[in-house]
Formats: sequence, C-alpha cells, structure tokens
Amino acid sequence: MKVLLVSANTLKTPYPVYPLGLDHVAHAIASDHDVRIADINALGGIEPLIHIIDSFAPNVIGMSLRNIDNTDQTDQQSFVLGYQRLAGLIRKATRATLVLGGSGFTLFPNEMMEMLGADYGIVGEGERLADLLRSMEKEAPTIGIPGVVTPKGSKEIPPPLAGPYGQKHLPESPHLQYYLKNGGMLNLQTKRGCPFRCIYCTYPHIEGRKLRLISPEAAAEDALRLQRAGAKYFFVTDSVFNSDTAHSMAVAEAFIAAGLKIPWGAFFAPMEPPKGYFELMAQAGLSHAEFGTESMCDAVLDRYGKPFRTKDVYNAHKAAVGAGLYVSHFFLLGGPGEDGDSIDETLSNIEKLNRSVFFFFALCVSIRIRIFIIWLWRKGRYQPSPTFLSRASTLPTRSPGMKSLSGLRPMQRNAPTGLWVQAVKPQPELWPGCMNGDTQGRCGSI
Repeated sequence: MKVLLVSANTLKTPYPVYPLGLDHVAHAIASDHDVRIADINALGGIEPLIHIIDSFAPNVIGMSLRNIDNTDQTDQQSFVLGYQRLAGLIRKATRATLVLGGSGFTLFPNEMMEMLGADYGIVGEGERLADLLRSMEKEAPTIGIPGVVTPKGSKEIPPPLAGPYGQKHLPESPHLQYYLKNGGMLNLQTKRGCPFRCIYCTYPHIEGRKLRLISPEAAAEDALRLQRAGAKYFFVTDSVFNSDTAHSMAVAEAFIAAGLKIPWGAFFAPMEPPKGYFELMAQAGLSHAEFGTESMCDAVLDRYGKPFRTKDVYNAHKAAVGAGLYVSHFFLLGGPGEDGDSIDETLSNIEKLNRSVFFFFALCVSIRIRIFIIWLWRKGRYQPSPTFLSRASTLPTRSPGMKSLSGLRPMQRNAPTGLWVQAVKPQPELWPGCMNGDTQGRCGSI
C-alpha cells in the first residue's frame, strides 16, 4: 500500500522541532509499504501537500497531531481549526483512508475523531499503524486491534509495545534539510515510558509507566547518524533522561566509545546524582541540562508527586554546574496548594542557584504571577527579556513596605496580559497545560 505520513505541526517557537515520531512509524512500516513523509513546516503550508497527494496517490494518510494549543496564557493559540482545515482539504483531494495519531491525539482521541472526521486513530505509540495496515490489506476486521480506534470504538490506551521500536528513518526524510537550516537541531530517543507519578504529566498516559530501554549501542548509532546527516546539536527526547541512572550512564559511555563529536542536551529530574555523573555526561558531549524542578518548596513538591526534594535540587544543580554544563530550571507556579508563602519559599531558594536560566509557568490558580517576576527583577537578581516585560507598564507595583508575597489574594480575573491566571478547579487529567502533547517530539506516536 502507499502510505503518506503527514506532520501537521506548524509551531515553530522557540524553534521548529524535527518530527521524530514519524521517522519511527515510517521505519516500522517501510518494509511492507511504499512510505513517504510530508512535513507542513518544511513544505511551508498546506497547498504543497495537495500536490504531493495528487502525484503520490496514497491509499492511507496518517496525520500526526503533536500539539493541541501553544500553552501560552498570554497569547493563546489553538491549532485545532488548522487541523480541521487540513483534514478537510485532504478529504477533498483524495478518498484515501485517514488515520490520526500523535501525542495530541492520544490526549483527546474522542474530540479529535469527531472534529476531524477520521476513519481511524492510533492512540499511544504510532508503530501500531503497521497492525492496522496489515488488517486492511487482508480485509480483516480492524475492531479490537490494540491502539486502533474508530469513531465509535474504544479509545483505551493499549499496553506499551515490547519492541523493537525507536528506529530512525532519517536517510529518506525529505524534510531533513529544513531542520538543518533552521537551527540545525535534531533529536533521538534512548527510552520510552516514565516511572514517576507527577500529578500533572501526560507521559505515563502516552508511553506507559514501565521504562523500556533502547540499547546504548543503538542509541549511539542513532547519534552518529544524526552527526553524519549534518546536525549541529541534538536533544535526547526521553521524558526524563536520568529516570534510569545506570542506563543513562551506559548511553553516555556508548557515545564516547562511538566517537560522537557534536553536543547534545537532555531533560533531567534534579535528583542527587552519583559521584562523577555529570562529569561523565559532559565528557560524552552533554552541553546543557534542563531540570524539571517545578518548585523549591518541599510541601509543593510533595503535592506534585515529585521524586525529589529541595536539597536534591541543590545537589543536582551543584554537580551539573561543577561539570561545566549550562543549566536551566523549569518551574510550575500556582499548582494545587500553592499560596504566597510557598512561592516566597521557592523564590528565596532560587536565589541560591547560581549560573542558571529559569523558566516560569503559571497554572490554574488566580495568583499574580507577573508581580512575582517583576518583584525579583526590581531586586536586580534577574533580568527578564524586554519581550517578556513588554506589557510591564500595565502592571501594578508591589505595595510599599510589602516584604512578602503571602499577603496577595487570589483574584477572579483573567486578563489577556496574563497578569492573572484563570481561577478554575484543577483537573488532574488536563491540569498541566497538557493541551500541548509533546514538547520535544519525544514520543513515537504518529
């Protein structure tokens, strides 16, 4: 069969992300089918896709929905209308079977099936498309195939794949040059699944809780393939690279043994590392570590279900900085139980983290998030970018004599400036800004 895999993602900020999942899916079906990949970002729009459909005449089109919105409270953008337009144009151009997939689809399969009018969907890992195509060729029943959903069928996430998976299809990727020219960053995966139980995260829902490890040697070969392709840098898209410390160290050793020359980055949990851990990572080419710190108040970390506490953050940070790495920390302000005192504690503890970049995200409670950032900015400790503070003239200042933020009270207001965060009851399944599925193209979903 002729299969066209379409990356529907059009988000390019802060940089365009290579659609790694489609490589994995293409590799899983390429031995039995004629497969092509079309990337809307690389094509520059929808219209060139129609020409590809006309010339290729696919029997099946797999449409990957990576993000549902941009998760930016100050400038909210939904991508669903764009997906509807794309699906509508595909339907007008061809009678091919339309199959949806991707992390965004897996989070909202019912809604996407109904709104886009697809024939099938793949929840979870996209390599399961191979099972659907096999049944379609044999004209066998498709109901009951794990991970395959129909408009009125079950949308349950199947058990994770046992493997093999995670193989790249890079040499045949027509969109490769676009990403090399627009940042030069590619990506790879060394494991799937996440064993942690953070209350806001969608990774266990998409990939399962059990870690499934790709061999260090295979990961190193993937890295060399990216290097040969011309990548200037790559990002390891595992949910948490150090979720299995021994495996991450084995991967680093395999990178060294393979002679990898280009730098790379990864996402880490700020758990206290073994002695020499980040030195080994740096020797293997790791240039920066992104820590999912979220809070520096132990009570909030406990509510978030985090496997670490503030002292672990300090130790992990010190080890990474000591190894010469660039370091960043991501924070989620305004989660369940958050108040002025807990944010005071977090901000005070942040003062002790040197040589780092901090990213703050506001969640689901009416807290004056921007006041906190302005407050620190005026202390001269941090210098937010002019873009971030472009609306600062509209913001109220801290009251004279206020020494703590604990006196601030929630307000029932949701201004477009993002000064207030909408007061809503947190919903565990939707709370994290998980309208956005995968931030780094990490999962192997179509």
